[in-house]
Amino acid sequence: MSTPQKHIEHILQNIFQMHHLDSSFGALKISDRPDLCDYQCNGALGAGKALKKNPIQVAEAVMTDLKDQCPELTITLAGPGFINIKLPNGSLCQYLNDVVPLSFDTQKRKIIIDYCGPNVAKPMHVGHLRATIIGESLKRLCRFVGNEVIGDIHMGDWGTQMGMMIYEISLRYPDLPYFDPHFQGEYPKQSPVTLDNLQEMYPIISAKCKEDPEILEAAKTATVELQQGRRGYRALWQHFVDVSVDDMKEHLQKLDVDFDQWFGESRYQEKIPPMLEVLVAQGIAKEDQGALILEVAEDHDKAPVPPLLLRKQDGGFLYATTDLATIEERVKAFGAERIIYVVDGRQGLHFEQVFRAARKFGLQAHYDFIGFGTMNGSDGKPFKTRAGGVMRLGDLIDMLIDEAQTRIEEAGLGKDLSPQELRGIAEKIGIAALKFADLQHDPIQNYQFDLQKFMRFEGKTGPYILYAAVRIQSVIKKAIEAGIEKGPIQDVLLDEERDLVLALTRFEDYILRAYDKLSPNILCDYAFELAQKFSRFYQSAHILNEPDKAIQSSRLSIAEKTLGTLQTLTDLLSISIPEKM
Repeated sequence: MSTPQKHIEHILQNIFQMHHLDSSFGALKISDRPDLCDYQCNGALGAGKALKKNPIQVAEAVMTDLKDQCPELTITLAGPGFINIKLPNGSLCQYLNDVVPLSFDTQKRKIIIDYCGPNVAKPMHVGHLRATIIGESLKRLCRFVGNEVIGDIHMGDWGTQMGMMIYEISLRYPDLPYFDPHFQGEYPKQSPVTLDNLQEMYPIISAKCKEDPEILEAAKTATVELQQGRRGYRALWQHFVDVSVDDMKEHLQKLDVDFDQWFGESRYQEKIPPMLEVLVAQGIAKEDQGALILEVAEDHDKAPVPPLLLRKQDGGFLYATTDLATIEERVKAFGAERIIYVVDGRQGLHFEQVFRAARKFGLQAHYDFIGFGTMNGSDGKPFKTRAGGVMRLGDLIDMLIDEAQTRIEEAGLGKDLSPQELRGIAEKIGIAALKFADLQHDPIQNYQFDLQKFMRFEGKTGPYILYAAVRIQSVIKKAIEAGIEKGPIQDVLLDEERDLVLALTRFEDYILRAYDKLSPNILCDYAFELAQKFSRFYQSAHILNEPDKAIQSSRLSIAEKTLGTLQTLTDLLSISIPEKM
């Protein structure tokens, strides 16, 4: 079932085509002046220029045809050729009364979304936050419109840092069986180190490697032996992975984030040599001063795009090599037709090189790079702790929950809750505050982390959205307890009522716009709009004390549709609504 906007837009596009003009002139947008009209079409201005005619004449001709096909619409002309359109109340109500389960008219694809990207042997920190939050929302959005979607965490679990950690542990605990080359038994199932141990060790061994060439060489040797499959080193490395993944899952669960694939860079190391052999045999990659490169420059480039370095002179592989091998598996083994990377925007050139290399290799998929900006502190620099270090994700989550609980108690809310219930609600509010603050911005934008602002129960914040949803839940519960039943939405609407109904008819339009642009901020805008409009509706269009039973039932239906829409939007944003606040 087409939305009112799509229905009218389709008619307008056909009308412009009838006048031998491009159908794109029939695009319909939400009005900048909602006090005057619901939608406006500005295509007559461009069409007039194309025909070398007065835009007003074009607009008048289009309006005449539109009135013939849609006599129920109120159509007016404004300015130099703007076509303003207002829908009758009856059409809006009928749409909501008749709306059926959505089936989006989009090309359905198998999509893999690569996001989060934490490193093994290091705790997750705020630097992983944006990729995780944005990626999870895009995964849910892509699924919602009908795609088959795989979320891949793509961990950093390989490289010299692994050898460095193994060497440091060998210095501290030389008697462990992992370092005995003659050991033939089963290695301990319990890890000899925790993630906290690894976090403490890494800066120490890193400093040693910088100061002492012999220690650096020993760490490199450990790395090579790990990569060649030394049994004890592989077992110890697996402990690193296991304790790291356990920690990741604990924090990701609090963020309501999950993955279908827990693959790391290690998965692709054995796939790289045969891939490079094929690239060389096909003449796609070539030797250059002892290194292996793949030219990716194209004639239309405005600035030079350097070749992709696949193998260094010393025979070592790079991130680019792993990324290309990853794409090969995703396309050939998993059948990915579209791959979306949610990564720091500063890696844009790297991924442009990788995508071009993949296409030259015949890996035909649609590639998207969602390069996000940074979450900054009050000083405008990437967010850190007060001591100047990188804040661990767990510490940030705890800080948010504590602040949310303080706000609840200061507002005099939650007095009838148990300590466990209060903490659970505070967790939902704190996480919602963080996610909504992030997702309401265009992904490419930097934004400033402001805990006090994010946690407000008024304005464009996560807590405000939750409060609106909880209030609707309360209204519906009271109405049901009073014996009120929902019924058809009536076209006798107050202004505030009509504003909310009109906004509800735009649900599919907002979803498709967010999906087309891969921008969760569009969903945030819509959720905030609905919350505001329901607040005005709640103040003016009473339900419990409305004497007219038909209108009473109608308003209950509007409330339920608003709640259902907000529940869908918050779920797409990976935000959980508490039962009460």
